[in-house]
Amino acid sequence: MADGRSSEAEFDAVISRAALYPVFQPVVDLSTGDTVGYEALIRGPSGTAFATPERLFRQGAKAGRLAELDWICRAAVCRAAIASCLPPHIPLFVNTEPAALRTPAPAQLAETFQAAARQLQVVVEISARSLAEDPAGLLAAISGVRESGLRVVLEDVGDDSALAMLPLLSPDVIKFDRAIVQDRTTPTVSAVVNAVLAEAERTGATVVAEGIESEQHLATARSMGATLGQGWFFGRPEPLPDELPAQGPELSRVPVGEAVRTPYEAAAAQRPVHRADRDTLYHLSRHLENQFPRLTEPPVLLAAFQQADRFDQPTRDRYAPLAERSALTAVFARDLADSLGDDISGIPLTDDDPLTREWTVIMLGAHFAGGLFATERDEGSYDYVLTYDRRLVVEAAQPLLRRMLPARPQTFW
Repeated sequence: MADGRSSEAEFDAVISRAALYPVFQPVVDLSTGDTVGYEALIRGPSGTAFATPERLFRQGAKAGRLAELDWICRAAVCRAAIASCLPPHIPLFVNTEPAALRTPAPAQLAETFQAAARQLQVVVEISARSLAEDPAGLLAAISGVRESGLRVVLEDVGDDSALAMLPLLSPDVIKFDRAIVQDRTTPTVSAVVNAVLAEAERTGATVVAEGIESEQHLATARSMGATLGQGWFFGRPEPLPDELPAQGPELSRVPVGEAVRTPYEAAAAQRPVHRADRDTLYHLSRHLENQFPRLTEPPVLLAAFQQADRFDQPTRDRYAPLAERSALTAVFARDLADSLGDDISGIPLTDDDPLTREWTVIMLGAHFAGGLFATERDEGSYDYVLTYDRRLVVEAAQPLLRRMLPARPQTFW
């Protein structure tokens, strides 16, 4: 108990004194080896239990002060970059915790972030590892960063859990986890590389490789389609140098598609519409659901049931095992409870929401996409579109994702 209290006291002292300092690791152009940006990393006081960011943030989460810590770290990074006169043409990669974006910036830090918005090119890094804990929160965080006018980096992309979410998140920059660069070319590594390159081809996202520590790692990163990279091979984290790069990279800014009200509207505008009864739609939706066990990576499952009583117990029982191994499972309906168990997000719809007239099932994997989009015309009679076009399925999913976001957008500052 005493050790716990001393840790809390030491952490409190670190926070109250803002005894944190940033270091910066160069991000280089892999074709030239030139430094073109920096990633900011935080350090605690040397010689303390919180010298490393892992322990610092672990204690912050334990103490319920993760958001406060995150804001303080970001402010320290911005102050150091401004003091070093980092020019706006050089991107500054700044990490954030998605959960921290739900809390507004402390008033005493407002001036720092206002100055950063004017003087720096901040690029926001959000870890793909947060997908397992809170996929809906990650969506909200990315939306909030974009509301702030900043680019989004999805970092730590190194296993199959993030692959199906990539087209829904549409990051401007995708960072391979260091394990991908340093591992052998296994089927798992190849699945990640193929999915990332497919997403980069679809959207134009910039691909970055982390963990480059040797010539072999550099060759591997290039073979994976990365154009930028970082790692000890190029430089360890340290204060910004006196001489800063004269030129920065042209980072992508992935466009967000035009807003449509419902998935059916998106699909019907681009594909032939057919007529069917409820029983036919049930079997069509089961065909999509039955694809689930055949997918090797965790997929995304989104479904709209019009009203809660149609997401009945047999349907819940059918969805429960699917949700256990999905990257994200979300159900939308009128009068729906927002808690449907540990693995299913329930999104209640208002009575006037046009989605309450629609029946939607979306199955999106790393290498499979299918969507059933129907709207009720008469009692038990529907117009519908069934498509396996990945681009259209992703577009039609966007209205559902927007309904998962908070009414007040999260912002980076």
